[in-house]
Amino acid sequence: MDLEFVSLGDTGLQTSELQFGTWRFGKETEEGNVEIGEERAHELLDAYDEAGGRYIDTADVYGGGKSEEWIGDWLADRDRERYTVASKIFWQIREGDPNSRGTNRKNVRHRIDALLERLDTDYVDVLYIHRWDDETPAREMMKTLNGLVEDGKVHYLGTSTMVPNGWKVARANEIARREGWEPFTVAQPRYNLVDREVEGGYLEMADHYGLGVCPWSPLGQGFLTGKYTREEGLTGESRVAESSRFADAYLTDENFDVLDVVQAVADEEDATPAQVALAWLMHREGVTAPIVGARTVEQLEENLGAAEVDLSDEQVERLTEAKGGPFSDI
Repeated sequence: MDLEFVSLGDTGLQTSELQFGTWRFGKETEEGNVEIGEERAHELLDAYDEAGGRYIDTADVYGGGKSEEWIGDWLADRDRERYTVASKIFWQIREGDPNSRGTNRKNVRHRIDALLERLDTDYVDVLYIHRWDDETPAREMMKTLNGLVEDGKVHYLGTSTMVPNGWKVARANEIARREGWEPFTVAQPRYNLVDREVEGGYLEMADHYGLGVCPWSPLGQGFLTGKYTREEGLTGESRVAESSRFADAYLTDENFDVLDVVQAVADEEDATPAQVALAWLMHREGVTAPIVGARTVEQLEENLGAAEVDLSDEQVERLTEAKGGPFSDI
């Protein structure tokens, strides 16, 4: 398999049609176990690379910084210029220090230097703000972020998890364009077959501003893999069993109706439910490239196999209409 490249919005960059997310690298469970250690992290990066993948997504809080460190170690033996690396900043990193959170200038400039050191690189291709900071004025934030671009530490700016605050992204971009600063050119919202809140206004905003749209959680926290059933629901062995929020959000009759259609299309295409759910996103107008993750090489290879699933227009329409609601195409 050889992943293809697609345009990343109006950046001029080309991105892999499926991006690789590393949020489980170094992540500790409540029991103190590490979900993905360094050795397996490098095996996953190897598998993604061998499939032609070139876009690696991380954040400075993933694994307490270990994700960036391990990616940096992996890149050290390769041509850095062949890969697009994206990271994110926002969450508080020092207990008792409110200035170590958000997009104030002090925090942003400290965080970019620290993450570049962990990644062992002079720049990141895309820097996302992980959440919106209502305590820092948009003009102050955009001026600070533009300074990182002018310094050569960042190439492009992105926003993550901004629904339902698309208007704030639009306002920030208008400020940036008026001042001649770098605007946001990439967006990273949650979007999948059962989480459809970005349809309509948000995707229209992204289209208007030429933002590349790279959805996270394309499998609905694992719901769209088909591992949950109406009869069994959450089991004691489930990794999300401790959270009733997952059951309330995903294990609903409406969502299982969607999953029935996903399974039917998977049977038609000799594919897995996960591959069909990802292929649907890849067929959606306004979507650039979903972000996929995995705990094992086998899971990653399965997810990347979605690139070879060619859904018909009828199948895409059937999947789209499986969940009712005020959704609209751009």
